[in-house]
Amino acid sequence: MSRPSDPPSSSPPSVASGSEASPAPTRWKRERLPEWLRMPLERSAASRKVSSILREQKLNTICEEARCPNRNHCYTRGTATFLILGDKCTRSCPFCSVSGGPALPPDPEEPGRVIEAVVAMGLRHVVVTSVNRDDLPDQGSGHFVEVIEGLRARLPELTIEVLIPDFRGRTDDMDRVFDAAPHILNHNLETVPRLYRRARPGARYERSLELLQRARERQPDMWVKSGVMVGLGETPEELDSTMLDLHRHGCQMLTVGQYLAPSPESLPVVEYVHPDRFAEIERRGLEIGFDRVFSGPFVRSSYMADVQVPLS
Repeated sequence: MSRPSDPPSSSPPSVASGSEASPAPTRWKRERLPEWLRMPLERSAASRKVSSILREQKLNTICEEARCPNRNHCYTRGTATFLILGDKCTRSCPFCSVSGGPALPPDPEEPGRVIEAVVAMGLRHVVVTSVNRDDLPDQGSGHFVEVIEGLRARLPELTIEVLIPDFRGRTDDMDRVFDAAPHILNHNLETVPRLYRRARPGARYERSLELLQRARERQPDMWVKSGVMVGLGETPEELDSTMLDLHRHGCQMLTVGQYLAPSPESLPVVEYVHPDRFAEIERRGLEIGFDRVFSGPFVRSSYMADVQVPLS
């Protein structure tokens, strides 16, 4: 069975007899994954349709930029997570494959193209995220609002989920998005506090918790969601403490998934967590008091987000 995280090896180019060959370039090959982390690569007609719509509208997705292992599965289901504000991030978190570097000014036509793509894809639930835009006066928060308000005006029955950066802790920028009242406000905590300096050097654990708490207090009817990766070297006790912190700060929905290094320069995987352990994490999350817990090897904050939507 083929899988996105374990690419097939290729034979080196043949060299004519008598010529002097240069060493063949080596391809990065991830270590063999356990059985539970293998996913088919086959693409369907539905997947090709999604790709075509995204190309036509000239839109980015976190599915592509982050090299998500679930991309083909999501596209086959007719879904994708839109990545706004460009494809260059002003931070370079070592667990993430989104490119860094100078970013272009926000495209004023992008919100409209997102709306057209959502209509063409026939979505009932949409997830919109962004790169970090620390270079912008409002951190990109106004662009989020344009997308949210445009989607609501065109598709009033659509449920809207946004996965936002921390806006460097600037409350005016946070509140701008909170007040647009998406149905679900997601901000990923990502990992335990001990690993923050290594995994999220541009972020602060406490700042992310404060953002989630502020969202819950400012918009009590808005669902507050966060996600954590495992396999970076956290201990079970550290993960449990982080889950308690999230719940105390107003988080109602929690996603927990396996970290997979997207490139050779990324942080290495310390542990491949067994599915039984993910089941234990889900049980513990519900015991702590989260309304929804989605825990599994392939779980990502926006993976199958449409089925995560609370009914009330």
